Amino acid sequence: MYTLKTENSFDAAHFLAGYEGKCSNIHGHRWRVIIEIKSNDLRGDRQTMGMIDDFSSLKEILRRETDFFDHSFIIEKNSLRPSTLSALKEEGFRITEVGFRPTAENFARYFYDRLKAAGYDTKKATVYETPNNCASFSED
Repeated sequence: MYTLKTENSFDAAHFLAGYEGKCSNIHGHRWRVIIEIKSNDLRGDRQTMGMIDDFSSLKEILRRETDFFDHSFIIEKNSLRPSTLSALKEEGFRITEVGFRPTAENFARYFYDRLKAAGYDTKKATVYETPNNCASFSED
């Protein structure tokens, strides 16, 4: 089994609705996302001969996925009162609503699924909230 691994990061704020503790307040992270793809075979065409994929292609897809969240306030849908959400948007804040609680675990699954949907045989996605704390998702 061959594997490729690449990473990217983004800066964003979030909070955990319904959480009892510090994370119930708005706070930010430099989210670090590491993706691993796998293959039993290497490509045979001239450009990518001897590769699973060109690193530049994999890096570009991950960059696009992480840039979507960069410098935004990530919120779980329906976690803010409509008037609060409206006021934030009226002030010009970049709000990114997601259909899940914005935890490292859920982001690991999210990025895993996004790379899989892009056609990669994804082995694992790891998301760091801090330099010392991360969560991973794989189907193994």
